Amino acid sequence: MDNLQKRPAPAGALELWGGLECTVNRVADGYLDQCQLNGHCARIDDLERFASLGIRALRYPLIWENVAPGDPDRCDWSWGDERLPRLRDLGVRPIVGLVHHGSGPRHTHLLDDGFAPGLEQYAGKVAERYPWIDAYTPVNEPLTTARFAALYGHWYPHARDERSFLRALLNECRATVLAMRAIRKVNPAAQLVQTDDLGKTYATRRLRYQADFENERRWFTWDLLCGRIGRGHAMFAHMRSQGLSDAEILWFEDNPCPPSVIGVNHYVTSERFLDHRLERYPSHTHGGNGRDAYADVEAVRVRAEGIGGMRMAITEAWERYGIPIAVTEAHLGCTREEQLRWLHRAWEDAQEARATGADVRAVTAWSLIGAYEWNSLLTARSGHYETGVFDLRGGELRETALAPLMRDLSADRAPTNPVVALPGWWERQIRLQYPAVVTEEVLPENAVAVHLRPKARPILITGATGTLGRAFARLCELRGLPYRIVRRQEMDITDVASVTQTIQETNPWAVVNTAGFVRVDEAESSRSRCLAENAQGAEILARACAASGIRLVTFSSDLVFDGTRQTPYVETDEPNPINVYGESKAMAERLVRAADPTALVIRTSAFFGPWDAHNFVHRTLKALAAGEAVDVPDDTWISATYVPDLVHASLDLLIDGENGIWHLANVGAVTWASLARMAARIGEFDQSLVRGRATASFGWPAARPHYSVLESRRGGIMPSLESGLNRFFSEVEVPWLPVSGPSIRAYAA
Repeated sequence: MDNLQKRPAPAGALELWGGLECTVNRVADGYLDQCQLNGHCARIDDLERFASLGIRALRYPLIWENVAPGDPDRCDWSWGDERLPRLRDLGVRPIVGLVHHGSGPRHTHLLDDGFAPGLEQYAGKVAERYPWIDAYTPVNEPLTTARFAALYGHWYPHARDERSFLRALLNECRATVLAMRAIRKVNPAAQLVQTDDLGKTYATRRLRYQADFENERRWFTWDLLCGRIGRGHAMFAHMRSQGLSDAEILWFEDNPCPPSVIGVNHYVTSERFLDHRLERYPSHTHGGNGRDAYADVEAVRVRAEGIGGMRMAITEAWERYGIPIAVTEAHLGCTREEQLRWLHRAWEDAQEARATGADVRAVTAWSLIGAYEWNSLLTARSGHYETGVFDLRGGELRETALAPLMRDLSADRAPTNPVVALPGWWERQIRLQYPAVVTEEVLPENAVAVHLRPKARPILITGATGTLGRAFARLCELRGLPYRIVRRQEMDITDVASVTQTIQETNPWAVVNTAGFVRVDEAESSRSRCLAENAQGAEILARACAASGIRLVTFSSDLVFDGTRQTPYVETDEPNPINVYGESKAMAERLVRAADPTALVIRTSAFFGPWDAHNFVHRTLKALAAGEAVDVPDDTWISATYVPDLVHASLDLLIDGENGIWHLANVGAVTWASLARMAARIGEFDQSLVRGRATASFGWPAARPHYSVLESRRGGIMPSLESGLNRFFSEVEVPWLPVSGPSIRAYAA
């Protein structure tokens, strides 16, 4: 092709599309249906929410396995009849998918000769039912699906050999050609939007031949559909060597069905690195090709130059085919700011590619309502969920910060969220997990460079000497969020002048208030000081933030409740404290919300964390490690909170722009005694050393509620207590604990 720099930018604005994770696939005898898991099948109102994002098109399922699971002549059109016309009324163009990481109904599969004609028949019926639909993806990601189902054996029909992989791929691509042929008999203008994961493989010099093979194989789907695989193609001899006949290979040369739009899906894990030096990598990465043994790892974790990313994928696809491109999946399962940065980077990459002449039509925000079970490649049923543009964990769709970003992009506005423009973790040194390796690949100009971005406003954190303040600083550092943390000597939150001066000097976009009076029993004899630091100081911060348009997060406590009930307290329950500390926190809630209605007030309880010794779990385990008995209350019910979970969730809510009262504590009601025994069990200590006693027997000056368990009605975004304790043992680093683990860097995995 001509040099892209000489080509004019394509006409028309870059469009924003949306995508609904809609996999229906089979593992052994069980089916997984994302739309059942995420509840979209029962919520047609989701479509209005999707349309409100400014999307022009929506990748939407009309899955063969669901519509015609048995007799192909008996189709249940209720899903499509209700939803597809609604999308049309909303001005959103559906791009209809027929098979999404699936293998068809039970009577067929990817290696069955009946798969392709079966999909052809089904596609024809879809087109006859909805003749106005003009864009289809008959088979989503054929190459990826063939790999996972017939090369790696994760999905049905669970084959694990190269010949089965190739046959499954050809079957899917043949099904696509036949499906589009049937569709175009009804609507000759119907477009094929053909998606696949477009990655790249790098390698040590010794393994360059394997990387070259994989980098040629990645084009299989589009090369087949474009009729490019003839006798002179680089993969033709390989396919014949695996037992495929000339006739079935060359069928595509005689029956080309080039995509109208090439759908590029690219993830941070799509780029791989192969290294023959096995000793550098954990055993689970080890594999081989029968000639050489090697580790196969994510390039982002080892490659000194970083990854090529979306810009590289777009550019290489355009150079190879000259067919219009759309980024058909842009998604990152990570913390909120990283999700924002990945989508924004995809948009910027698409715009930059357009500026050099590539015909890029759209960028698709994928997983609008999140995705289930992708941490196990859909092979487990653990309930694992990663959020998308909306978060489902409260039982209803809650917009995350991705929603306003999408509206900004669709309206051609600069993003308003202050964390968007900062480098993502894949662009920072934190990405490196193994010794960095310099490769000899030549990448497109600026493909892996960290793009220059304006200096960002920081988060101002109060409470530099406290557990929570230090944890916020630690995790802001990890997440690439600029911050300033201050001590009382630098900013006294009870002093209006001190607060005003520090905010003016720092110019933060948000304040996280972790300062205050924390000694519950001492508060009984220091009431004035406790009220000043916890309530009046929080109010001063709220007024200063409201005056400057700065977001505020401040923390309250389960001790605002009296404990006279035996069911969890939710956000709408009225406080009724029975000690001075609880009184100060209840007063702070009222004052802060009156001074700044946009403030986020988080009630939490019973901290424990891996980075300091000032918490119940740490002190208890240290005593048990020394063989000492521990006396703890066994009649007081609480929610315990793992500090890293609390900080991550708080930052996500802050970035999402949430306000009002939220309850954040790990899921699970425990007494102090049962918490101690749970920690002892997981840490393999002697549980019999934990001795339960009545709370009253401790003689504490401050009364404690007998029941102060917290539950959220706004969103169940915190993990279980069991999960938090397990991660405590993997992250804490103390000499007396026999189990100590790696760093917090694992969050970016």
